[in-house]
Amino acid sequence: MTPDYVDIETLKFILYNVHQVEGLLEAEHFSEYDKTSLDLFLDSIKTFSDTALHPYIKEMDEKPSYFKDGNIHIHPQFKSILNTAGDLGIVGAIFDFEDGGMQLPSTVFQAAHFIMNAANNHVPGYFGLTSGSANLILSFGNQELKDTYVPNMLDLTWGGTMCLTEPQAGSSLSDVMTLATPTDNDYYQIKGQKIFISAGDHQFSNNFVHLVLARIKGAPAGTKGVSLFVVPKNRPTGNDKFTYNDAAIAGEFEKMGQKGYCTTHIVFGDNNDCRGWLLGEPNKGLSYMFQMMNEARISTGLMGASIASAAYYSSLRYANERPQGRKLNSSGQKNAEEEQTLIINHPDIKRLLFSQKATVEGSMSLILQTAYYLDKEMTSSSEEEKEKYHLLLEILTPIVKTYPAEQGIQSISNAVQILGGYGFCFDFMPQQYYRDIRIIALYEGTTGIQSLDLLGRKITMKKGKALELLAIEIQETIKNASKFDDLKPFANTLLENLSLVQKVIGTIMPHAMKGNYERFLADATVFMDFMGTIVIGWQWLKTAAVAKQTLADGNGNQPSAFYESKIHTMKFFYTYEISKTKGLAKTVMNNEELTITTSKDYF
Repeated sequence: MTPDYVDIETLKFILYNVHQVEGLLEAEHFSEYDKTSLDLFLDSIKTFSDTALHPYIKEMDEKPSYFKDGNIHIHPQFKSILNTAGDLGIVGAIFDFEDGGMQLPSTVFQAAHFIMNAANNHVPGYFGLTSGSANLILSFGNQELKDTYVPNMLDLTWGGTMCLTEPQAGSSLSDVMTLATPTDNDYYQIKGQKIFISAGDHQFSNNFVHLVLARIKGAPAGTKGVSLFVVPKNRPTGNDKFTYNDAAIAGEFEKMGQKGYCTTHIVFGDNNDCRGWLLGEPNKGLSYMFQMMNEARISTGLMGASIASAAYYSSLRYANERPQGRKLNSSGQKNAEEEQTLIINHPDIKRLLFSQKATVEGSMSLILQTAYYLDKEMTSSSEEEKEKYHLLLEILTPIVKTYPAEQGIQSISNAVQILGGYGFCFDFMPQQYYRDIRIIALYEGTTGIQSLDLLGRKITMKKGKALELLAIEIQETIKNASKFDDLKPFANTLLENLSLVQKVIGTIMPHAMKGNYERFLADATVFMDFMGTIVIGWQWLKTAAVAKQTLADGNGNQPSAFYESKIHTMKFFYTYEISKTKGLAKTVMNNEELTITTSKDYF
């Protein structure tokens, strides 16, 4: 029996029909591919996920990674997983051919990662971090660094990490204290500690290439003085020989979820023999790292949506198998002599299922939309077009990271609810997915940090240009949907919400103009919820319009019910979720300062 954790047909419908990824293949950069080759790649990823990833997700939770004798030990299945992933070229899938990659569109790459994360969310982070680290070396490293590290990273012989967080600083990167002391050679002496390093060590990689944020001795305070270094666990000494680079694994963080995805504490230079090689120019480390962090934020949102997908299909299967209760008759009574009905026939269970479907597929569409803009920015020939897609990426990145994480938590909570008491038991998967997803709202900047970024930076950047461009994209969808009479009411609702966005910003912006930034940003997280709901509403209207057009043309490759389900779920989202935006807007525009001037004694 094929595992059900993702609907591959829905994924392909959103990829090819809603976002028209085949149009990207007209660019010279992607011209080696056609739909057939993309399908072959995605199908191979699905087979890999069915056979090597999904069967082990429960076992990886029951037998988590652990620290022993100075090393991290992960589940033994990873030996086979890493070998196969290396053979499939997953790490370098979006890298250029000349760098040893497959030169795939990012949109397809993210679709592949959606499948893998839905199958087993404990695994793909090992690929993603190595890919991101290698990409930074390719982008900013000299030829020697590229030649030394990237080839072994692409086939997963070596792993890669990013080392940002320190015990005393948390998310405040301006307070990084790891020190890089210049030497008379081409390297620096590195000394400091990093925590919460995902995929930081394990027994199945010969080496780890840590990308470490550190402050060169004498550098300016704050983020302006932070540089980026390549710090291997074992440094090459020539002739294929290596020596330990004084990068010690101090421990493993034991987590409530994602237990197969190791999270390490690393101490650099405890014996004053840790060498790091400067990546790019001094004091520009944070700007370099943000390339990887922005990519990681899209991937983190994808992880949240993928876990929610697995939970949805788990609860859907249960609802189709579990008989309980009886349907009410016309007089509002139940006939105890009738057979029990399946719980999927109860309206409240259908509400919980539709809520999950709306979150999962809406988030999937937003993730692929954002990846599509990344591809368009990279392949656009004019600077004007490049700036357009760059700004669209900038404004959507905090949303695509946050909405699937936060709403994914609620979505999986609904999955647990559908199973009732069984949903709380280890014999069934929703409880594990519920634990696994909780960290997604913390990875790569918490929800609060993403919300401050959205309202404080992205909404205001270039005098609101990014928001203006997003509004134009949404208006295009409204125009297309308005061609269909039964979609017009929803198109009008989305248009009203665009006006509401302007009203909210117009109401709170004077606080910023007066220098009262604390008041301007006080309800940034509520604003994130408001904007995220509208943006997902845009994706659902876009999906429904394409489904409607497909039905009208009669050229779909799926049964009519497939397309009708997309339109129905859009209506559900507008009825149950978009209706909340007026209340959220009212909260953001409130005249109180309940979280600013309140005495701490009130707690």
